[in-house]
Amino acid sequence: MAKSEEDRRLSKKAYDAQVPDLRAALVQMQVELKAAPFSVLLIVLGVDAAGKGEIVNVLNAWLDPRGVETVAFREPTEEEKERPPMWRYWLTLPSHGRIAIYAGGWHGEALRTDPRGAAALERFDEELRQFARFEDQLAADGTLIVKVWLHLDRDAQRRRLLELEGDPRTAWRVKPEDWAAHRDYDRLARLAERMRRLTHRPGAPWTVIDAADPRQRNLAVAAALLSRFRRHRRTRARIAAPRPPRRTVSLRPTGLRRLLALPLDQTLAQRGYESKRDKWLGRLHAAVRSAGQSRRSIVWVFEGWDAAGKGGAIRRLTDAVDARECRVIPIAKPTDEEKAHHYLWRFWRHVPRAGMVTIYDRSWYGRVLVERLEGFARDAEWRRAYAEINEFERELTDHGVIVLKFWLHLSKDEQLRRFRDREGTEYKRHKINAEDWRNRRKWHAYEIAVGDMLALTAAPAAPWHLIPANNKRHARLAIIKESCRQIEAALEP
Repeated sequence: MAKSEEDRRLSKKAYDAQVPDLRAALVQMQVELKAAPFSVLLIVLGVDAAGKGEIVNVLNAWLDPRGVETVAFREPTEEEKERPPMWRYWLTLPSHGRIAIYAGGWHGEALRTDPRGAAALERFDEELRQFARFEDQLAADGTLIVKVWLHLDRDAQRRRLLELEGDPRTAWRVKPEDWAAHRDYDRLARLAERMRRLTHRPGAPWTVIDAADPRQRNLAVAAALLSRFRRHRRTRARIAAPRPPRRTVSLRPTGLRRLLALPLDQTLAQRGYESKRDKWLGRLHAAVRSAGQSRRSIVWVFEGWDAAGKGGAIRRLTDAVDARECRVIPIAKPTDEEKAHHYLWRFWRHVPRAGMVTIYDRSWYGRVLVERLEGFARDAEWRRAYAEINEFERELTDHGVIVLKFWLHLSKDEQLRRFRDREGTEYKRHKINAEDWRNRRKWHAYEIAVGDMLALTAAPAAPWHLIPANNKRHARLAIIKESCRQIEAALEP
């Protein structure tokens, strides 16, 4: 004779006997995680009435609250709507040594759109593919991603809804839309399967857990988290530390040829520069204002050789921008907080709101330049960064952000002249240090890395603009002109 569902459930006595050891193991996991160079994302999703909220509450009770944070996404706020959709997900990522529990995660956001029809399903699929790329980036960087789907079959869901509805303490949790979802169970189940299929990745697989018995569900979710953590910790312990390459080899020589072919003999007299500068600054001011009125934000990215004039060019640019609507972000060595996140996290933090401006004085391209050449990034890390950077910039431009990227190029002789000028001028000495001289000794290796950067990150919507910078006045005017033209072109209907 088959057992009833009640008989198949784990008894409270058996459950209570297992919980103490499981809680101790979870807290020990947190102790070990504190010293580990990665974070843990636990994403809990499932069918209605499967107990997503319950398991999140249980885990918060079992874990040490000082090392865990819970994230639930609601309808996007106005601030969130003014930035690319992925912005709010990036900002919730925990630092190394911590756990974040996502009730629904980003996948739940996609499921809530409830797509119907071919066009809506295609948008749904593309959003899921974007989530998969996001998780690929995090997993490749070492993040442990544990994704749990709580499953109930149709009959079990009905019994669960009736059980909740029949208890005065939980009746409030059952809403008319829960019964509507139950009536539409088959279609929603197919949609969830589609979601899991498109986002099931080697570094972020889905684990399906039967949620018919709440006690067994709780134990199974905790066990899945512990099992994945132990395997992941062993794997990460075997990864070697980064080291500088013995020899820098070009990945895409076309970029280097473009760089070396740039003429550097331009000149521009002071008088001619001032008259043209004022004219173009006025035009740029109008273009930036038009972008702001159209709720289009602008991101300027400045890269270039040491002493190429990035700071001076940025100061002239800001003459055309309302200071209340612009932020200049100088990028230096990452702080401890920044090192405890994916390297793109610190750049996502400064993505401007709609109609605003952010100017990056150096940028995410450090991953494929200085970090590549100085051994701060492993070989696999900087190699995959080209695709990660392209994805980042695509998310910006797809949202309507105008991305302007400038490489300021000068000759080796001109750089030497400027270095010596800085050393000999008291108010300029703070601009020169031993690291500048050390980088100069790797000039050819940097040329190769810059060439690869130009060739591998030149998306049509975010192209590189190479600026001859031997003459500072010519370079500054060229940047103002090109910025103006690019913004005007982006605003054309």
